[in-house]
This record gives sequence, C-alpha cells and structure tokens, in this order.
Amino acid sequence: MPRGHVLVLDDEPAILTTLKKALTLDGYAVDVAGGVGVAEEKLARRSYDLALFDVSLPDGDGVQLLERLRASGNDVPVVMMSGHATVDAAVRATRLGAIDFLEKPLSTDRLLLVLENTLRLVRAEAEASALRTQTGQAGDLLGQSRSMVELREQLARAAKASATVLVTGERGTGKELVARAIHLASKRVRGPLEKMNCAAVPSELIESELFGHEAGAFTGATKQRRGKFERASGGTLFLDEVGDMPLPMQAKLLRVLQEREIERVGGHETLKVDVRVVAATNKDLEAASREGQFRLDLFDRLNVLPLSLPPLRARRDDIPELAAHFLALATRANDRAGMTLTAAGLAALCAHSYPGNVRELKNLVERLVILTPDDTIDEVDVKTCLGSGAVAPSHGLFRPSVPFRVLSEEAERTILEEALAHHGGQMASTARGLGLERSHLYKKCRALGLRGVKGEPEDE
Repeated sequence: MPRGHVLVLDDEPAILTTLKKALTLDGYAVDVAGGVGVAEEKLARRSYDLALFDVSLPDGDGVQLLERLRASGNDVPVVMMSGHATVDAAVRATRLGAIDFLEKPLSTDRLLLVLENTLRLVRAEAEASALRTQTGQAGDLLGQSRSMVELREQLARAAKASATVLVTGERGTGKELVARAIHLASKRVRGPLEKMNCAAVPSELIESELFGHEAGAFTGATKQRRGKFERASGGTLFLDEVGDMPLPMQAKLLRVLQEREIERVGGHETLKVDVRVVAATNKDLEAASREGQFRLDLFDRLNVLPLSLPPLRARRDDIPELAAHFLALATRANDRAGMTLTAAGLAALCAHSYPGNVRELKNLVERLVILTPDDTIDEVDVKTCLGSGAVAPSHGLFRPSVPFRVLSEEAERTILEEALAHHGGQMASTARGLGLERSHLYKKCRALGLRGVKGEPEDE
C-alpha cells in the first residue's frame, strides 16, 4: 500500500521524471501533469493526499489553480515550487493555505521531508477530527464519577504544560487514549504523535526504533532511518508499557530526557530533538525500582506529572453511561440500528467484575450487538455472552505490585457498593446491616467517592 497519492504539476518533462522516480522509490503513488488543464482533470477524477504545483506554467498559474481549488471546496494539501518566484506569489500561496513554498532546483531530501511531515500532520488532524465527530468524547474518558471528573481536570492541566507525563493504570483503562487526549489538547497538536509499545519491540531493536540508524549500522540496515524521537520532533512521543523497557535502554532514554539530544545507531552526529514524552505502564515502577528492575532516576524523570487511571470496578456508577455510548457505536458499526438494552440487561452488565476494564466492556457490548438475535438485549443475553450462564464472579483481591492501601480501598468500596445495592441505597438500613454508625458509613462512602446513596446526613 502506498504511503500516499501525490500529483506533481510541472511543465518540464525532466523534472516530472525525476520527481516521479524519487517519490516512487520512497513509497508514494505518483501522477504527473504537464499543464494546469491536465492537473484539473486529474483532480476532478480522484482524491490526492498531496499535490506539488509549479507556479508558472504555459497554460496558467499554479497559485491561481490553488485558489480555484479552495473556492470549490477541494482542500488537498498543496506544496508550491518555483525557480523564479516572487515574494507576492509566495504570500498569496501561503494565504490560500499552501503548506510550503520550495525553490528550484529542488533538494530531494528536503522535498521528501516536507511531504512526510505534511502527510503526518494532515492525517493526525483528520484522525483528531474523526475522533471528535464520531464519539463526541472518547469512551474511556466518559463518566461523572469523582475519579473521572478529577482525571479530566488533571488531564487538562497536564496538556497545557510541557513536562513529561506518566500514565498508570491496569490494562484496558485507556492509557493510550489519555496520551492522545493530552497531545490533541496541547500546543503541540500540529506536530506529530508517535507511539511505541516498549513490550512489543525486540530488545535488540529498541535503540534503532527510538533513535534511528545510519546505513550499514547493522545487518539489514541498508539505508538511513529516522527513529521515533526524530519523527516526533515538535510533537509528542507516547512510550507505552515503559516498565518493560530493558535496563540498558533505560539508561539511554534517561540521557535523552536530560539532554534532549540523540545519536542514531552507527552515527556520530548529535541531533537535538524537541519532543514531549508521555509514558504509560500497568506496573508499579517505584516498587520495580526497589527490586532493581527499573531505574529510580528514570522513574523520577518520567513521573513529573503522574496521572492514575481508575479501574472500572472502582467507578461502577459510570457503567450505564459507558454502556450506552458503546451500544450506540456498535449498532452503527454493525448495522443494528434500533437495538436497546433493558434495565435487567444493564444490571447484569453493572454486576460484572471487568478485569479487562473499559476495553472489556466495549468488547462485551459489541459482542452482544452482534450475537443477540432480537433487537432487545436482556439479562439472559448478557449472562450467555459472558459464557458462564451467570454473571462472572469477582476475581481475587490481590494483585502483584499493587500497594495494600489501594487493595484495601478497592475491597471496602466493593463491599459498600454491594451492601448499598442490597439495601436499595438507604444509608440507615445499610449502616444497621453492617453494624456501623450511620455517620461513619457516610464519611466512608464520601472518602471512597460512592454516589447515589439515599438518606445521607447533611455535610458538616
């Protein structure tokens, strides 16, 4: 699959031949036009990811063509090029939205860099726009529980800053989504968002993946390659599962975060990089550092702005809103418009433990939409889809590397949620059933962020 479809407009056959060869070798699909009329015909027949226009042509003007395209609603990204351009032409083209203005003779390296950066920017903006249009806000960040309201407030503050962010949370809580939200809300939004899963890249390739390599640096390195840090310059680099990064690479990452400069593998040139790092992990890095599995100094460098994502079982009040959101998405995606979820079906969804968190809920709702034969999803459908004929029981309370305080709070929260549900949310009867003072129970519920209880005493 080509990296993108490009239209090149120039009246010099030698330039068309040279550019088509260079762009094709770099992975692009290329169409050429020797005049404005031919270019307009090609633009009318298909969509292009990017266009290169010469300014002066025998049958017209590249800037005027750009103006006509914009007037007709065609927003194809355009790079202008000219060997004898005037300042006025450059200003006009820029005001019409031209991405760049290149002088001839063209530098192939600069041209390829401009194209790569332009396509990355355009696709990032399209992705962001699609995300906002299709979902309103991302499903993993929905919810009115206290923990999610606080998380969104923290995220907004983090996005405005430039410091490194460390996102922690269990699998399926939406760590990558948080990194994307930070990037989209930051002043770096027009720059690239690069991602790397540290657990998915072989240890011997991580350095090349992050810092790039020179041709001949190792077997198979047939040409120079820029790494994630270079490609993310001016934007954000998301390092997922950073806790799985090998110790030798941790030292090199620490140096980059301190010095803001890199060297490609096999190279000797020091390159400055302007990158904001957002790292994520489902591990307790502080505990891992005490065990010698993660560098404490790197943890300190990453943990400037910590964001902790709560597990879904700690914010069960958000399940109805999330389920409705995912139901709307799944019915549209699978052509099942009109499907509804009964109160009993929703209750069964709310009772599940969700070890896979929001991702598991999303997958479960889509599975229900696909497999439920009727237009109504009921309790029996949920239980059948869960595979046991009954709502899945909670998993064990202990989880490796999770502090006792956190485990205790989660256990208390689960007990109180179930007790309140049993007593219909009535504080007085719940307190009697648990053998607690009502005021003590209320304070405990408030401390744990439980909502929707009845008969609560007035705040002091």
